[in-house]
Amino acid sequence: MVKGVYVLMISVNRDIRINVGALGKINFDKGLYAYVGSGQNNLEKRIRRHLGKTKRKFWHIDYLLDSNHVRVVKFFQKDAEKPAECGIAERISLKGMPVDGFGSSDCKCKSHLFKIKDYQFFREFMQEST
Repeated sequence: MVKGVYVLMISVNRDIRINVGALGKINFDKGLYAYVGSGQNNLEKRIRRHLGKTKRKFWHIDYLLDSNHVRVVKFFQKDAEKPAECGIAERISLKGMPVDGFGSSDCKCKSHLFKIKDYQFFREFMQEST
């Protein structure tokens, strides 16, 4: 079993408003988003879970990915320990607009979800998957 950090590239194909559990209702503008997470027990299983549509809503990302107007278009991964997750989120924050509090309830990061223009810069520091 591989453990590591991943980034999902998420396409939102129209402006939507979603109830994201404890965060409440959040507006997501049409566009591309990057979500940073980690799978420290089984990275492949965690990513497969995110790619599937039928699941119990447990994490913030589950609420977003449940929308019919949202799909994962690509993902990147990196063999790394959990602390690298926040480092990657910090790096993305320099290029993207954070969705405050999303995916970061267990750390001090502002967010782990960012609206971005493109994902080309991920190729510099992560392995691309399809």
